[in-house]
Amino acid sequence: MSFEACAALVEKADPERFRAIMAAPVDARHILFPLYAFNVEVIRAPWVTKEPMIAEMRLQWWRDALEEIATRGSVRRHEVVDALAEVLDAQGAQTLDAMIAARRWDIYSDPFADWDDFDAYIEKTSGLLMTTAARLLDGSDDAVVADFAYASGVANLLRALPVLLDRQRKPLPDTSPDAISQLAVRALSRLQRARAGKARLAQRAGAGLLIGHAARPILQKAKTDPQAVLEGRLELTPLRQSLRLAHVSLRGWWV
Repeated sequence: MSFEACAALVEKADPERFRAIMAAPVDARHILFPLYAFNVEVIRAPWVTKEPMIAEMRLQWWRDALEEIATRGSVRRHEVVDALAEVLDAQGAQTLDAMIAARRWDIYSDPFADWDDFDAYIEKTSGLLMTTAARLLDGSDDAVVADFAYASGVANLLRALPVLLDRQRKPLPDTSPDAISQLAVRALSRLQRARAGKARLAQRAGAGLLIGHAARPILQKAKTDPQAVLEGRLELTPLRQSLRLAHVSLRGWWV
């Protein structure tokens, strides 16, 4: 039942990603749901408490679980860990450990040192998760996936920007409209580079990129109307989001 528990967790915590995974082939879902249920647990660990030490302990619990999976020793019993252990290899466990290490930034209110520091965070969170999913699906070209994951990660962070600012976080080195627009331009450039390399990506691996189906229209809006980011007007309507997912599912993640 661990797979079903992972699907239920994603459906409750992240309905948009749940719908995207359900649009993937059935065999791909058995990899994607455990990975993204794990991601839900890791993302929310820093936010369920105001005590940094407790948040650190929660993240360390998941790092220890990944070490057990990587060494193929005795793995702790947990619905998400059980499912993850069935699909994750040692390389994947080590990669996801690096993702958790980057997520420690979420615990504190320290700003990024500069845009390079910000980029590293996006690449180690959104990037490492998506490249792991694609590799497990079909040994994909990491460069293509990494570019797409960067664009998707930036889009998701911009969507969450008003909430993060309200919680006294500093999610961007510069939150001026011009800086936001320029960030969207850079993310769109990475997205275009991924689209140009689509022929190098196996079709099955591309199923893992359905997660980022909304990235392009969101980044385009952020580019032309950065004030919409700050005012929380970046989300697609439910109808447009459904149409976008259907369009991407039929034609491919690069549209």
